[in-house]
Amino acid sequence: MALSQAVTALCENSNEAFLDAAKLLLTYADNILRYPNEEKYRSIRIGNPTFSTKLLPIKGAVECLFEMGFEEAETHLVFPKSASVEQLKLIRESIAAERDQRLNGGQPVQPTTHVTAASASGPDSTAAASSQPVTPPTPQPSSLESSMSFFVTLQSNFQHVMLYEKPELQQKARSCIPHQQLSSAAAHKLKEAREADTECKLGIEDFLVLELLRWFKQDFFSWVDCLPCSRCGGPTQNKSSLSPTPDDLRWGAQRVENHYCQSCQLSTRFPRYNNPEKLLETRRGRCGEWANCFTLCCRALGLEARYIWDSTDHVWTEIYSVSQRRWLHCDSCENICDKPLLYEVGWGKKLAYILAFSKDQVVDVTWRYSCKHPEVLTRRTRVQEAWLLHTINGLNASRQQSLSPDRKKELTERLLVELVEFISPKKPKPGELGGRNSGSLAWRIARGETRGADTGTTAQAAGYVFTPTEKEKRDRLLHIRYSATKDQYCRVSNSCEVIQSWDQCVWSKESVFRKVENDWQMVYIARTEGSTMGRISWKFDFAPVGLKIKSVSVMASSQTFHSGKVCWHLQSGQITTEFAGDGKLHLSQSLSGLSEFVVLAQLTGGEGETSWQHAQLFRQSLKETEESSFEILIHLEDA
Repeated sequence: MALSQAVTALCENSNEAFLDAAKLLLTYADNILRYPNEEKYRSIRIGNPTFSTKLLPIKGAVECLFEMGFEEAETHLVFPKSASVEQLKLIRESIAAERDQRLNGGQPVQPTTHVTAASASGPDSTAAASSQPVTPPTPQPSSLESSMSFFVTLQSNFQHVMLYEKPELQQKARSCIPHQQLSSAAAHKLKEAREADTECKLGIEDFLVLELLRWFKQDFFSWVDCLPCSRCGGPTQNKSSLSPTPDDLRWGAQRVENHYCQSCQLSTRFPRYNNPEKLLETRRGRCGEWANCFTLCCRALGLEARYIWDSTDHVWTEIYSVSQRRWLHCDSCENICDKPLLYEVGWGKKLAYILAFSKDQVVDVTWRYSCKHPEVLTRRTRVQEAWLLHTINGLNASRQQSLSPDRKKELTERLLVELVEFISPKKPKPGELGGRNSGSLAWRIARGETRGADTGTTAQAAGYVFTPTEKEKRDRLLHIRYSATKDQYCRVSNSCEVIQSWDQCVWSKESVFRKVENDWQMVYIARTEGSTMGRISWKFDFAPVGLKIKSVSVMASSQTFHSGKVCWHLQSGQITTEFAGDGKLHLSQSLSGLSEFVVLAQLTGGEGETSWQHAQLFRQSLKETEESSFEILIHLEDA
């Protein structure tokens, strides 16, 4: 008998694991065959300890259930009435034959028999289908673990948004919001808009949303990368996690960050609270805390709002505009409204799933945030689309049971409008082309969300460009160091901001990588194996802030072996200046008066199979934690 794909995978397990899983699989199959009309035998609870410990971890086991005909429901695997009993028999016989052969010391045995419903009280009979070849398996659903993980995300977010509906919590939020001040400002701006455009169809709520966003960003909430040291007030680094206290857990802080001060060796705790009531008091955090608290504030002012979850690690809010009859994208971290393509086009996010959660329903709104629908579809592999639709519909049906017919009709009509909107991808607007502003430069770079940003390190067509921050502009100084051992940049001139990973601030790179030699305890950047030449460059541009170069000092360390060669250059337009990679600071006046330049290193030469190792940048001992291997010091002046 030809084995199916799932049974073949099951057979690859150890003998003990296979036999344990086979015993359970055969029990499930035989129960259905013996008692075809008993519903309890046609479903398997996913949370069942036996299932989760004896089948879920075993390669091919759950896939065998799918091949038998089981399907995923919300909390169970179900063998539907429409499923083929003959297919179940085929998979069952394949597993039984392999089991019997193993128990028989590897000798071939006749196919085992099973009890059908018709012969349950009579002699066993061999299934007629047992000698037929197994049909090729149909494409399998996404893994059960992935589906259940996704279901937990759906369920927990859908439950969480009900916190925003608590009257006492809304009242607490209203007490924090200068409602009259915001309403007056909104009314004034609405009046101005209607005077400027007599056809203006916007309502007071549209302008109230804009005022609320501005107030929340500028006056109420604050962003946290690392908290200042609670003892000396100095900078800290997020080192690790700490255990949450009972009070942390009470406010939903399952995770507590350890912001460690290297100066006085003190740990400052930063609980990541998930309860919006607590966030009204702390008023700080990153995007999770911002969206959580802002959505509550919207509901407190009577705005119809929903919490937006993005699988690529961001969250924000949507608010329903009655006057425009559509949902508006609102990101409180960025103080931005109605720029949904910002993340894909501006930040460069590779989107997959974006879901909206309100008190009444869950909606898959991914398509509002993308102008590259076919590309997004290729990344939606965590769950089957049919499973996702079925699961969302089930959650919505359950939540909407107590709603009035009129409200259900209203929600259905809104959803239809959304679905029509999703059909045709929109073109990016000018305001959607910028990179992320919230968070430190290091944090934005680490997340790959700096494309098109206005300050700091920005991504152009080829890579990242250093431009002065406000502090660096005031000081007329840009000072960068890189440590190969720590694999981090230190932006000394911007309060020693740390940026992780050698390639995060690179303008261009070709055939180079960072090599760690654990046996020799050394680290360096070299050519990729098999390449004849490697290049890496860093770009600096001062024109956007109205400055020009006064002088440039550069230090770079490189090392060569045999015939390996490293060439270092400063380039700006037609001007090229060579300098040595000898670890000494070299002052160059050749770029004085210019507004941009590139530092370029080129690696060539070497001998034999290890020629790629014979030209190295930034070679350092892993024990040298304080030394820099690359440094740029740029003095600036007005253009």
